[in-house]
Amino acid sequence: MHPAAKLQFARIVDEFVRWRAIAEPERPPAPAWWWGAAFEMRDVADALPSRWCRQLRLNDGATYADGAAALRRTMADQTLVPWPYDFSRMVASTDSDVRDLHVQPSDDSAFPP
Repeated sequence: MHPAAKLQFARIVDEFVRWRAIAEPERPPAPAWWWGAAFEMRDVADALPSRWCRQLRLNDGATYADGAAALRRTMADQTLVPWPYDFSRMVASTDSDVRDLHVQPSDDSAFPP
């Protein structure tokens, strides 16, 4: 499994835990960016770390495919997907800090004409 895919899945599991901690009546819909990892990992038979199994409410020894299925179940009945800023208001996300950065002008002085 590619390390970047594993890292992305880890970030989503952490965000999933924070999302699920919100009381269901106030909980926003699951974010669309979970779909990518949920489908990318759907056939991966490697075992999840025990901590992730607990966080996803899966039995120890569950696979990435099982974790991906758990994520897909949270999104299966949704008819609305939140915009990133709507979602991050409800769930503290490390990505929100990056999304709030303003575009900076590039410094092309290193490249002479």
